[in-house]
Amino acid sequence: MNPHYLTEMFGLSGRVAVVTGGSSGIGREIAAALGSAGTRVVLIARGADRLRATAAELNASGCETAWVAADLGDRTEVRRAADEAAAAFGEPDILVNSAGINLRPPLDELTEEVWDATLAVNLTAPFLLGQRFGPSMTRRGWGRILNLASQQSIRAFGHSGAYGASKAGITGLTRSQAEAWSPHGVCVNAIAPGFVQTPLTSAVFADPDRANQMAARTMIGRNGTTPDYAGVALFLAGPSAAYITGQTVFVDGGFSST
Repeated sequence: MNPHYLTEMFGLSGRVAVVTGGSSGIGREIAAALGSAGTRVVLIARGADRLRATAAELNASGCETAWVAADLGDRTEVRRAADEAAAAFGEPDILVNSAGINLRPPLDELTEEVWDATLAVNLTAPFLLGQRFGPSMTRRGWGRILNLASQQSIRAFGHSGAYGASKAGITGLTRSQAEAWSPHGVCVNAIAPGFVQTPLTSAVFADPDRANQMAARTMIGRNGTTPDYAGVALFLAGPSAAYITGQTVFVDGGFSST
């Protein structure tokens, strides 16, 4: 038995990660997983109180964590947050774009304001953060970018509207970033969740019948929970995923296959 095998395959000790949306939902779960694996983590989200509380919880569990409060729908704020995040522990080796908004009125009621707000947070912010951190990863010869996609990246349902367009864009951005930076050791992939109980989906889970209908569409027979995303994030962020890039990995209990 090689006592170093798991570390060689999956170890992240000494790495630095920036996780947007890291104060709640899937982003928080991924941040906690990265921190537990030895990564120093900077959380970026809008609410300072929740960020402070999440960072305190992660630090108490042994994860070295910092945070930056910012409105990722504002380009100036994105740039400021990126600089402050890099100042905490140094330039990141791992970027996780998990922050998002889920405004989905019927398309004929979709205003330009909702369209602009959705694209700004869900697509433009990941682009800007990639532009900020991707080139420095290439100069160091190693990096990982994980973008959070969606079922709406490939199919329309539930008034996908601007949200669906933004998440389809995320899969395209993932391929573009992978094409540009993977020759230099930077792997870029997207994770497409199934139907998961998070603050973004609370309205749907408030209707048990609808939540049960979504669970019935999976092969496993249940909706997702945030811990379902810890392992795949650790894998894609680690050394054993060095030949995986430009992919969208569906972690959805088989939802996308039905």
